[in-house]
Amino acid sequence: MKTIKCIIVDDEPLAISLLENYIKEIPFLELVFSSENPIEALEYIQINETDLVFLDIQMPELSGINFMKILGDKVKYILTTAYSEYALEGYEHHIVDYLLKPISFERFHKRAVRAQERFSLGKQEQDYFFVKSSGKQHRINFAEILYVESIRDYVNIKTSEEEFIVLDTLKSMEHQLPENSFIRIHKSFIVNLNHIKNSTTKKIIIDPEYEIPIGERYRTNFFNRIK
Repeated sequence: MKTIKCIIVDDEPLAISLLENYIKEIPFLELVFSSENPIEALEYIQINETDLVFLDIQMPELSGINFMKILGDKVKYILTTAYSEYALEGYEHHIVDYLLKPISFERFHKRAVRAQERFSLGKQEQDYFFVKSSGKQHRINFAEILYVESIRDYVNIKTSEEEFIVLDTLKSMEHQLPENSFIRIHKSFIVNLNHIKNSTTKKIIIDPEYEIPIGERYRTNFFNRIK
């Protein structure tokens, strides 16, 4: 498989050094550039092939959010930050996920695998993904997922046969699930359109008999999709 060409942009030299060491341990990642200066990194990306940016959010010359606004979807991003509220702001951009500092290798590896899956989805019609639940990696076919529910810091992925409790966010799940089959209909629910049995203005029934509420802010988009 083609390696993912990645760069690091962070104004902290120790943070760069840590990520450089982590990247060396993952065979499908190739570090091509790192810099404490986001302006320098922008210039590099404009003229060199780059797939993925490990991007700090709070930097004096240029914030990570503004960095993404300039580049747009030219590359994908994994945000690195000490403040989770800033990381959540980045979800309107083309990001894979975020890493909250201090960054452990275990969490870094998980995000790297997620990035690899995202790039694979772009190159072929992959119909599954892997999630970690109960200490094990599970392969889940998208077609088998009925709905995904947010439960505090976790999500519950409900399939036709079982359920998986995963340490993740619903927003992150939105980026991982195929847009043509899944839609968010509530602040706490994403559903598989292929398993909807019927609906009213306030709820849907997922086969066999799961009732899922439709949030007011999601209602128009949902009914436009199913017309």
